[in-house]
Amino acid sequence: MKPFQKYAEYYDLIYQDKDYDEECDFIEETFRRFALRPVKTVLDGGCGTGGHAILLAERDYEVTGIDGSEIMIKRAKEKLKGSNLRLSFQKTDLRELNLGAKFDACVCMFAVMDYITETDDMLMVLDNIRRHLDKGSLFIFDFWNGLAVLRILPSERVKTVNNGKRKIVRIAQPELDTPNHLCRVHYRLLINEGNTLVDEVTETHVVRYYFPQEITHYLGDTGFEVLKICPFLDLNGRVDENVWNIAAIVKAI
Repeated sequence: MKPFQKYAEYYDLIYQDKDYDEECDFIEETFRRFALRPVKTVLDGGCGTGGHAILLAERDYEVTGIDGSEIMIKRAKEKLKGSNLRLSFQKTDLRELNLGAKFDACVCMFAVMDYITETDDMLMVLDNIRRHLDKGSLFIFDFWNGLAVLRILPSERVKTVNNGKRKIVRIAQPELDTPNHLCRVHYRLLINEGNTLVDEVTETHVVRYYFPQEITHYLGDTGFEVLKICPFLDLNGRVDENVWNIAAIVKAI
């Protein structure tokens, strides 16, 4: 089963503490430092419910958000109702990306690229993104650093969120498949209203962790040049085996 089915219905509540503003600050700082020309149009690949896309549009970018999850896109469009933002959402898988348009930049935030678990699919996605970028345009994405995954090792985590009406307890149980560079995260969501359990969701997300030299190789094969690989949200930081989430800033060549 594809990820972000029933899980997507509770996505915004689960990640209500995610600092989208800070992440958009990071994106804009990357534009300022590395863009060869002003960035006006942005493709948000794997946009989810629009957390980054909406904020970027509010910051005066023209944004196209795509996601393979129908539920995610539905939620994103609901947030957009009544606004005059230069922003559109559509259901499209990155492996089938063919918008017939070019963008000044592409962003894929929140481990979107980790959900591409097959090497052939990764090369296909990178090719598709490259076709949607002019020469010199930026591509920014974050991903799990394989060096850190194997050193730190994923562990079971429990997260509880509450919006006053509804409480969700999310249990995440990871299962490493090291020969294939995969981690299967088995999620269980318990949704309560007051003292009553109103819903329960189980869903497994399979993600792939990538190594810096590996991702650099794939990017080089698909028409990109790596400008920087750094800790996520820290353009001045250094990547090593202790940094789990890292970002790649690359340009189309």
